[in-house]
Parts: sequence; structure tokens; C-alpha cells
Amino acid sequence: MEINASSAFYAGLGAIQNGQNRVDQAAQQIASGAVERGASGQSTDYQAERLRGVDRSQQMDLATSTVQLALGKHEVELGAKVAKASDEMLGRFIDTYV
Repeated sequence: MEINASSAFYAGLGAIQNGQNRVDQAAQQIASGAVERGASGQSTDYQAERLRGVDRSQQMDLATSTVQLALGKHEVELGAKVAKASDEMLGRFIDTYV
């Protein structure tokens, strides 16, 4: 069996990298949203009323980012399983036929 860019091992590594990128982007979006919300404060009734009226798109962005964070986590876990399974198969192949 040849290890090249089209092998399952590299597909697993690619999934790990894509998942990590997804986690990084989602975490950055969540953190930047928290900074924006924290900077506005709730010291006055006007500000508190304004915060209650946060438009749905900002709430949706937080939900979307949270889902992307979970997806990235699962993508990394599954990529690691693919890479591990591919590595084990290669080891068995070499042990069996060499």
C-alpha cells in the first residue's frame, strides 16, 4: 500500500486541519461578540433596554458560531479516527505480507 496525498491517512489529517480551522474561526467570532456585548455595559436603563432589543441576527450569529464550534470538534475527532484506522491498516498490511 502506498502512502500518498490521496490516502485515507491524509484524508484524516485534512479533516483534523479543517476542523481545527473551523474551531478557531468559531471561537474568534464568539469571543469578538462577547467583547462587543461587554463593552456596551448595562449601567443605565436606556442601555439595558437597548440590550434587550438586540436584533435576532446577532443572537443567530452566536448560535451559528456555537454550532460551528461543535462541528469543528467532531470533525477533528473523526479525522483522528480515520488517520488512526488508516495507520493501523497499513501496519497490519505490512506485518501480514512482508
